[in-house]
Amino acid sequence: MGSLAAGGEDAYSDIDVEWIVPDARFTVCLAQVGTLLHQVQPVAEVRVDPDFLHSDRRRLLFVRFEQVSLFWRLDLSVRARSVADEVDYDQGNPAARAREEEWSRPASALANAVGAVKAAARHRTGDAQGLVDRGFARIGEADSATGAWPDDIERLVRAAARRDPQLASLARRVAALAHEHLDHDGRGDRR
Repeated sequence: MGSLAAGGEDAYSDIDVEWIVPDARFTVCLAQVGTLLHQVQPVAEVRVDPDFLHSDRRRLLFVRFEQVSLFWRLDLSVRARSVADEVDYDQGNPAARAREEEWSRPASALANAVGAVKAAARHRTGDAQGLVDRGFARIGEADSATGAWPDDIERLVRAAARRDPQLASLARRVAALAHEHLDHDGRGDRR
């Protein structure tokens, strides 16, 4: 699944993995994910997609590893075998969704910022604009993309860190990533 499996990966590609587990072991497998992944590479953070936080047979985990490029996040889809072929299982199910206080809007905005760096570096300006705009909206910030990507992303990550100061270090890394990959003209073209 994803660009690596399809052979269309580039330096900005994340890692998509699907893990099908026995229904009876679904909860146990979820509880062991961090430990198992840490054996491969130390894990910095595991976030759960809020759309599936309470799903009884599906989770989408976003894993950020220590000392690994922010581009190379692991998107780990965990499904019980009984719904392995049901692509839309619990999609749009309000009972499966996280409550407002169960997920971090600022952390999600930072993920949007990383996605915007990727999109701008790939010259997908419409995607970059959408990611930046949704990131600002997610944290209630009355701002929007201008197309000066390093500046747009820096404003977004600063706003996210103001709302959750514990994210300040990660926000600085995301801003540095934007400047590293998008300076000098802001579109991903180096002069």
